[in-house]
Amino acid sequence: MKQNLAQVISNVEATPRVHLLWLESPEIAAAAKPGQFVMVDCGEDVLLRRPLSIHKADEAKGTLALLFAIVGKGTNWLSQRKGGDKVDILGPSGNGFTVNPKAKNLLLIGGGLGIAPLAFLAETAAKDGRTVKLHHGVNTAGAILIDAISPQGTPVPISSLTAAAKHSDTIKCTASTVDGSAYTKGLATVCLPGLAGWADQIFACGPMPMYKAMAKMPELKGKSVQVSLEIIMGCGRGICYGCTIKTKNGLKEVCQDGPVFDMEDILWDELK
Repeated sequence: MKQNLAQVISNVEATPRVHLLWLESPEIAAAAKPGQFVMVDCGEDVLLRRPLSIHKADEAKGTLALLFAIVGKGTNWLSQRKGGDKVDILGPSGNGFTVNPKAKNLLLIGGGLGIAPLAFLAETAAKDGRTVKLHHGVNTAGAILIDAISPQGTPVPISSLTAAAKHSDTIKCTASTVDGSAYTKGLATVCLPGLAGWADQIFACGPMPMYKAMAKMPELKGKSVQVSLEIIMGCGRGICYGCTIKTKNGLKEVCQDGPVFDMEDILWDELK
């Protein structure tokens, strides 16, 4: 884990109140793995660092991207950073996704901003020669954002996927909206009945209700399913125990043992 004063390369509003921030941080970019996160210092008026998933990492360029929503004082401060500004980050932290060496077909499901860490996984898996299907579920059409196959710093909305898909033959993207305003109507899990059988492994990131629904789906019984938990963290370093959860293997800290867990290991009825 490294502490780094990273320089802002770009900061764009990808969709309303959602920002894509690129930082120059060679050491962290080189060490980062899909599913890990960084702890971000969001200014002197914010006491605790904010945990943000690593959305992308480019070791060759020494850069990494964070995709985040403005939800409070800390993320509002971060959204106002401009090119050349410095941001204090600590990472990479936590344990990320684990891809079975024998797995060829990967299904990735992002609920809302759960798409953030899955873009990194999708690109890494595609480079390894695996076939990836990435599904993004949101409430309404205006919130759709998939930039897993876009050039650096240029978010590609789902409406551009026909052209963008030419960038990679091994990443296929789909989307759903709760209100039916675009593409398939339904929650992020609407894709599972049709695609679970195809997938060798399934990876998901999203809100707690999504996970609890997945844990009850018969289509996922016996499948390898990994989920990235979005839990409020205090220190992010395993000291405060503020992110402790109950699993079949005892108490675990999301910041140290996770944020990625096997879905079947978590005691979902104990989580709120």
